[in-house]
Amino acid sequence: MAQQVFPTKSNLMATKKSLELSRQGYELMDRKRNILVREMMQLIDRAAEIQSRIETAYSSAYSALQRANITMGIVGDFAKAVPEEQGLQVDFRSVMGVELPIVKLEETTRDRFYYGLRSTNSQLDEVYSHFQEVKRLTVELAEVEGSVYRLAIAIKKTQKRANALHNIMIPQFTSTIKFITEALEEKEREDFSRLKVIKSQKDKAAASQSE
Repeated sequence: MAQQVFPTKSNLMATKKSLELSRQGYELMDRKRNILVREMMQLIDRAAEIQSRIETAYSSAYSALQRANITMGIVGDFAKAVPEEQGLQVDFRSVMGVELPIVKLEETTRDRFYYGLRSTNSQLDEVYSHFQEVKRLTVELAEVEGSVYRLAIAIKKTQKRANALHNIMIPQFTSTIKFITEALEEKEREDFSRLKVIKSQKDKAAASQSE
C-alpha cells in the first residue's frame, strides 16, 4: 500500500488521520467485544441455573403425574383440554447495538384451569401447576439461549473487525506514514543540497564579476 501513495504532505496528513481513526475504531471494537463477552458469560451462567431448575420442575411434574394417575386413572384426556400456548410476547433490548430477545408469557395464561374441577382432584391441579412452571422456565431459557446465540455471532463479527484493524489496517497506515515521511525527508535533503549548489554557483559567479 505504501508504494501506491504519492508522497505529499497532504497524503501524509490524510494517512495520519486514517491511522488515528483506525486506532480509535480498534479500541471501540475491543471495548464492545469485552462488554458482549461479559454479557454472554452472565447469560451462560443464568442458562445453566435455569436448566437445573427445569430438570427439578420436570421431576416434580412427573412425580405429581404418577400420583394423579394412581388416584384418578390415566389423565391424558384432561390434558387434551389444555390449548396450545398463544400467549407469548417477544420484545427486544439492545446491548452495544446487538438486539437481544425478551420473551414473556402472558400472566392470564399461567394459572387458568381448562378442565372441570368437579371431575378431578387436587393431584391433577398439582400436575397442571408443575407443568405450568416447566413452561414458564422453558420460555425463560429460550430467551436466554436466543440471547447467547445472538451475542456469539456479534462477538465473532466484532472480533473479525478488530483483527482486521489491528493486523491489517493499522500496520498498513503505519507503513504508509513511514514511507511518505522518509520520501519527504529525502526530498528535503535533495532540495537543500540543490540550493547549496545553486548558492555556491551564484557566489562564484558574483566573485568572478567582482574581479
